[in-house]
Amino acid sequence: MRTLDLDGQGLTEFPDLPPDLWELSAYDNDLTALPDALWELGELRMLNVAANRLGEVSPKISGLTTLHTLDLGHNALTALPDSLGDLTSLDRYLYLSDNRLTSVPESLGGLVKLRYLNITDNLLTSLPETFGGMVGLRELRLYGNRLAELPSSIGNLTRLRELHLRDNVLTSLPPSIGELVDLRELSLRDNHLVRLPVEIGSLAALRVLDLRNNALTALPDVIGGLPALEKLDLRWNKSLSMPVWLLDLERRGCVVLT
Repeated sequence: MRTLDLDGQGLTEFPDLPPDLWELSAYDNDLTALPDALWELGELRMLNVAANRLGEVSPKISGLTTLHTLDLGHNALTALPDSLGDLTSLDRYLYLSDNRLTSVPESLGGLVKLRYLNITDNLLTSLPETFGGMVGLRELRLYGNRLAELPSSIGNLTRLRELHLRDNVLTSLPPSIGELVDLRELSLRDNHLVRLPVEIGSLAALRVLDLRNNALTALPDVIGGLPALEKLDLRWNKSLSMPVWLLDLERRGCVVLT
């Protein structure tokens, strides 16, 4: 057996697991713990245990050396094992959304092949400087946390195309944000931003910039020169002085919402 689907069966514990599994999904059950036998599935490629009641994950998860996708979302996790960073085959998706995480381990930076990371709707107040080690990321979702700042290493994520930071408490961005040369969408809605770094003008591939509901009073003129910008959303910045170059953006076809 290569695939085992146990979704939505009201399980409180796993049945015996075939040793040759490639894909295992136990979404939407009542699991509070994961058995040691799970960490011995040496051929497992995909593991989905989202929407259960898991409070912890064993450090033995590092035994899943062939895993490319891991979904731990919608549980009750308060911490992650350092050994999560040993899952170097993770190259597709890592879902950690809707838990109770206040931090992520520094070892996460070792996931250099990972392309999609979702840690939304947690309690994160900061990210480790090692976060920039995940150089393979194309999409990063961090909305619904309590992030007050980003590590300067965020600029190392040069393959990133989407960065979603809505609903945090950011007051500024690091200058290294300008190094995200392939970024297409930057969502900063519902933060406390009072200014933007001039380095944002280096985001030549940026198409969508969402700045709704911040505390901006002015915009750097370099935004008006972003060559690929298709949508700029400035709504609900009550004290923002609208620059004259917004008209130039509109004339070239960019949708500007104020």
